[in-house]
Amino acid sequence: WLIAALAGALPLVFHEHLRLTDAFFESMSGITTTGSTVLQGLDTLSPALLLWRSMLQWLGGLGFMLMAIAILPLVGVGGMRLFRSESSDWSDKSLPRTRDIAVRIAWLYVSLTALCGVAYWGFGMSPFDAVNHAMTTLATGGYSTSDQSMGRFASDGVLWTGTMFMILASLPFVLYLESFRQGIRVFARDDQVRFFFKLVLVVVAVGTTVLAYQQNLPVWEAVTVVAFNVVSTITTTGFASTDYTLWGEFFVAAFVFLMFTGGCSGSTAGSLKAFRLQIALHLFRIQIRKLVHPNGVFVARLNGKRVGDDIVSAMVGFSLAIVLTVVLVTLALTALGVDFITAMSSAATAVTNVGPGVGSMVGPAGNFAALPDPAKWLLAGAMLLGRLELMTVLVLLSRSYWQG
Repeated sequence: WLIAALAGALPLVFHEHLRLTDAFFESMSGITTTGSTVLQGLDTLSPALLLWRSMLQWLGGLGFMLMAIAILPLVGVGGMRLFRSESSDWSDKSLPRTRDIAVRIAWLYVSLTALCGVAYWGFGMSPFDAVNHAMTTLATGGYSTSDQSMGRFASDGVLWTGTMFMILASLPFVLYLESFRQGIRVFARDDQVRFFFKLVLVVVAVGTTVLAYQQNLPVWEAVTVVAFNVVSTITTTGFASTDYTLWGEFFVAAFVFLMFTGGCSGSTAGSLKAFRLQIALHLFRIQIRKLVHPNGVFVARLNGKRVGDDIVSAMVGFSLAIVLTVVLVTLALTALGVDFITAMSSAATAVTNVGPGVGSMVGPAGNFAALPDPAKWLLAGAMLLGRLELMTVLVLLSRSYWQG
């Protein structure tokens, strides 16, 4: 991934004459599908540069998804261990060969990207903008061809198309393969998918109610803009149709917390993922019930199967690693002279691979260009840690790994 980021930076250095720091930051943000940018005046930049950025995200989204499905389970990290146990043992019954899985998912990824591009084009985007935004939508990356992000194309059709395809990209891609054999009901049967949709619906409903009341907006307008920006944040895409930090402090706090949710395991989305939140809620309910019935035996289950202690331990360790990483990166950024709000939101959005932070500098209406160079290198490293689910990288720092 480091080599890929460096290779992706070379055209930006030699063709676009960006400084190495900015080029590496932009490239790393692309292949990790984070979507943070140091570029300004996107509307006037060369089409070649804009297309290259979109291609980096599209390839990064596909590469991470295939890695999460084929590689992470072998080293005992990531969400696919749980996913494999709760999805009818697809690896043994459906597509036993990793090559078959990779090829079919790649074709599915290409097909969804093409459908998204056609839909964007049909709702008024130019073919060039439609292609670029289709790639970054399916990658849940968020790079745009405009400084206004999706605000430049903010018709209802474009926003709802983006909302739908961001959700599709955040569902487990192996379930799509399973649906070819068993029908679309496999999505309705999956606990993780149901939980993800419930989370989205609840947050959108609350956000719509608050925004319509505070801003005195028509309900349809409020639900359209809230649904798009909430789904963009939950799925770690990072598109913005407007500067939602101007909606009030409630939404600023809400969007910061939403950075830590994420889509489903085995998708292109980053952050904690829905299944980890599910397990945490199951454990919370079990602890409450144990207080009422101290001698009771309670078991956390997903899709009717027991969640093993190893999965619970991995979930707790991963969650703690994310929190500690955000804290350490925030402290390092403040030591470099960055104000706390910018530092905290920059660290959170880098580790969770969301893209925009909050505040006037790195919010949805800003970018990361004004940060000092050491901060950009630090955030690039945080993006890589977050995208590779931290433990895969942190294990390299373990003495026992090298001694073994």
